[in-house]
Amino acid sequence: MENLVQQLINGISLGSIYALIALGYTMVYGVIKLINFAHGDIYMVGAYLGYALIQNVGLGLFPSILISMIFCAILGVVIEKVAYKPLRGATRVATLITAIGVSYLLQNVMIYIMGPEVKAFPTALVVRNWTFGGVTINSQQILIFLTTVILMIALQVIVKYTKMGKAMRAVSTDPEAAQLMGINVDNVISFTFVLGSSLAGAAGVLVGIYYNSISPLMGVTPGLKAFVAAVFGGIGIIPGAMVGGYAIGIIETLVSAYGGSMFKDAVVYLILIIILIVKPSGIFGKNTKEKV
Repeated sequence: MENLVQQLINGISLGSIYALIALGYTMVYGVIKLINFAHGDIYMVGAYLGYALIQNVGLGLFPSILISMIFCAILGVVIEKVAYKPLRGATRVATLITAIGVSYLLQNVMIYIMGPEVKAFPTALVVRNWTFGGVTINSQQILIFLTTVILMIALQVIVKYTKMGKAMRAVSTDPEAAQLMGINVDNVISFTFVLGSSLAGAAGVLVGIYYNSISPLMGVTPGLKAFVAAVFGGIGIIPGAMVGGYAIGIIETLVSAYGGSMFKDAVVYLILIIILIVKPSGIFGKNTKEKV
């Protein structure tokens, strides 16, 4: 029983990172119906920037997270303006291929700048362990969980109670009608990329702390798993991305503990296949009828 509780705690820590990345996927898809496969590599850029700020500049953990969030937000907007906006009226296949191209571009630019090797993330947090009845919780897990919860609450407040958040919901429902009502759709889309990319930047620094290593390809697998989490909860639905992220994190950790770490990735993708077959709209999604 103690081992099960320990694995659940580990799964919540991992799921927090997946949830932050999945929120970026689900917000962009909810507003412009684009699956931004470059999102995982924005998370990678955030990890490298946090590494540089802590290792070379000597900044503390929280300033590094904040600067990484700001930089990734700017990067997300630049990608949207340069790569996605010109294709807004194109087919989904064209935008999907462009997103994959941007992903490979970010990976190779980082390989050129920082090299292809895995780098050890600098120690930015004193690790303390607390044991309760045979279950151990460390300061890294607490930091990741609390940071994620704070960012998620802030996101919910922005989306639910601010003017821009209401505009995001309007554009998500009907972009043409929103534009007729005086909403600047371009600004709303850019703001959506700001929010999603900033969360990915924070996740990149947190995962560097958690695993103590980063690499130019680190965004590929977590990015795909975060996409699975978004689909699992209902892509385009913010609470669904949160629940999906935690669910995938816990499932992956339990499979690693009891079934072997070699199978954890296969189980995650198997979940994606099952969800797409049984309930393509996800847990919180609803089947909608479209007029032909």
